[in-house]
Amino acid sequence: MPKKDNILIIGAGLCGSLLALRLAQRGYTVNVYESRPDLRTTDISAGRSINLALSNRGLKAMRLAGVEDKVKPLCIPMYGRLIHDTKGNTFPSNYSGRDGEYINSISRGELNGLLLTEADSYDNLTIHFNKKCNAVDIENNEASFYDYETKSDFKVTADVIFGTDGAGSSLRKSYYLERKFLFSYAQNYLTHGYKELEIPASEKGEHLISKDYLHIWPRGNYMLIALPNLDGSFTVTLFLSYEEGEYNFKDLESESDIKAFFKAQFPDALALIPNIAEEFANNPTGALGTVKCSPWHYKDKTILMGDAAHAIVPFYGQGMNASFEDVTVFDAILEQYEGDWKTIFKVYEKSRKTDTDAIADLAIDNYYEMRDHVANPIFKEKRNLEMALEKNFPNTYFSKYSMVTFNEDIPYGEAMKKGRAQDKAILNMIAENEINTDGDLNLLLKKVQRETNNILEEDKIAGLK
Repeated sequence: MPKKDNILIIGAGLCGSLLALRLAQRGYTVNVYESRPDLRTTDISAGRSINLALSNRGLKAMRLAGVEDKVKPLCIPMYGRLIHDTKGNTFPSNYSGRDGEYINSISRGELNGLLLTEADSYDNLTIHFNKKCNAVDIENNEASFYDYETKSDFKVTADVIFGTDGAGSSLRKSYYLERKFLFSYAQNYLTHGYKELEIPASEKGEHLISKDYLHIWPRGNYMLIALPNLDGSFTVTLFLSYEEGEYNFKDLESESDIKAFFKAQFPDALALIPNIAEEFANNPTGALGTVKCSPWHYKDKTILMGDAAHAIVPFYGQGMNASFEDVTVFDAILEQYEGDWKTIFKVYEKSRKTDTDAIADLAIDNYYEMRDHVANPIFKEKRNLEMALEKNFPNTYFSKYSMVTFNEDIPYGEAMKKGRAQDKAILNMIAENEINTDGDLNLLLKKVQRETNNILEEDKIAGLK
């Protein structure tokens, strides 16, 4: 049944296109305004990450919108990390000890394009491209736009405005510039940036290294990762300091310096990237930052969602999944309180803010884990122990990574709290030679559970909830 509310969504990226699709399915009149051209007809990657990791939380949102069956053919399953050392040796580290648990490499553009095409099929939904939002009058629900095609300014009013316009959100900017309410905002950057390169497909269109893994070359203060593409290529991402350390983006300018760096640190990757100097020079260096803000909404008029509310660094593979989960959580609250936008916005933010703060912090944690710890012998032992527990007690034991990635019904906040305590318990017992995989796994599980509960209780007493 058509709804009387007219919805304006700023931003037609992954979160905005899914939100628009879901609201159109519910019968709302939806207009989406996007600053970029239609990505289905124009290459607009502009240095943004080409690959993303789609996991259970994101797939749950795809099911909600009825597009999971169309999304899955775009996915390449990755069952774990394949670690590369400086000599070209590799060793696997699975994501889970349970069968059938994996994350999916997927093209950002392909997925976004699919969602836009699905959205286009609804008569009550219109997508306007090349329309940049400059500001939002949050009191009067009026958004100001610039049309790149006609070179003119125009304004649009709506009953409700959603800002899904990413980390540089115009709606969020209007929140603190208009000073209508107390608005807290923090944007923190890592000292490292990223640059994308490519391992091309073989002449037969096949992958030159295993497509079953997310490949990692961890080197302490920097790292390289690679995710597979459907065409047989890999998107390779270098994470490196801007100016600090022996190697940094500032100092890597000449072709000889770039090749010497890769020859010393990533020799097996260098052998697979034929145009490394050209790509290094021409591909932009992207920033890595976290956005936290509060509140996300203003009265019953406007609300931020996705990266506009909680941008995170990419090291847990949850940025897209968290934004998609926003839509899932919002949809359930909308179902309960439909017609009362003020209550919907309040309940949504109260139920969601703790979890998005948690995944932001976990993503920073995983940055250091991937960069510094995955090749550490103690970390390897911890992962082997966790794999054994998950394999033998698939319904009882879940690692922190599994809780975040494969258990979509466990909130991020709960996964962080229990996962951190569990990690601490295991690492402490490994360091003190109290546990190993050669012992009785039933006793080992009980020890881990007991020590984890003790740590959780200590944290509770100390006020670290």
